[in-house]
Amino acid sequence: MNTLMASARSLSERPRNLLLTFDAFGTLFYPRPPVPQQYAAVAHQFGLSRAAVTPQAIERAFGDVYRTHSKRWPNYGRADVLRGKYGGPQQWWEEVMRECFVRVLAPQGSHLTPEGLPQTPFELPQGMVDTLLHRFASDEGYALFDDVIPFFERMRELRRSSTRHFDRVVVGVVTNSDDRVPAVLKALGLRVGDLRADQDMSSMELPGFEQRTSSNDASSLGHLDNDLDFVITSYEAGEGKPNRLIFDIAKRQARLLASTYGPVQGSLTPDETDDWVCVHVGDEYEKDYRAAVDAGWKSYLVRADGEYPAKTLGSLLELILELKI
Repeated sequence: MNTLMASARSLSERPRNLLLTFDAFGTLFYPRPPVPQQYAAVAHQFGLSRAAVTPQAIERAFGDVYRTHSKRWPNYGRADVLRGKYGGPQQWWEEVMRECFVRVLAPQGSHLTPEGLPQTPFELPQGMVDTLLHRFASDEGYALFDDVIPFFERMRELRRSSTRHFDRVVVGVVTNSDDRVPAVLKALGLRVGDLRADQDMSSMELPGFEQRTSSNDASSLGHLDNDLDFVITSYEAGEGKPNRLIFDIAKRQARLLASTYGPVQGSLTPDETDDWVCVHVGDEYEKDYRAAVDAGWKSYLVRADGEYPAKTLGSLLELILELKI
């Protein structure tokens, strides 16, 4: 066999790998009922005034507090977490929740700080913030979109099939969020692997919501029974979408899994790990579709609010035909 024929055969036999990632909030799950209604309902359970604490008042206050906190402590204060000066997502959300209610309940005409908070300390009922934190780190506050379970049920079948178009299929989440996301997805019925970003500091050590005891050794992280092999959050990655870094980290972690799993464990060479089709699906044009395309990926919009010059899906199930999985 001459060199040209050998090269052609080598190319034809090279494994084709699919990396398929999804945004989380607004793509796989959504708050049910809307967040302001849930905040108000919990507040009423703890005896706060129904007349003062309304969903409308919560919505106005929450938006202001969220924007202010995001500017002051970007990415859940991660930079200061690494310096030991901040507590991470749990502290971040506790502060947002408290400040939101304080703004709603501040007496009319009270003196406010430059941040818009009353100068006189105001105490919320004991346990209320913890109840909200638990609610939004579980299935109590969210629901999956109707097409999510049917899509992943079909994907389980296809990933076990010997006739699929791709030799290896790695599925994950890439989201601008904190480490509550894996717990929420698991609580909603999806099977989620343990692989995370592990950027700058192990995800096992970075302060946050998720408590895991399993090893970060790749041999314990991937399995065909998983619906999602990994979850990459902006908090753990160090940057969020539209920054290319978070997509590069997702591909790096997918290569780690692909080199460990397949027809023959450990059989994928470094050259073969470059043979990827990378696809991202999300609901935001700039942070999902445009960001993925700019990172060199294929991308699709789903459940987008408005019309955009983008490939759009009516349902996640359409992906199976689009990608010939």
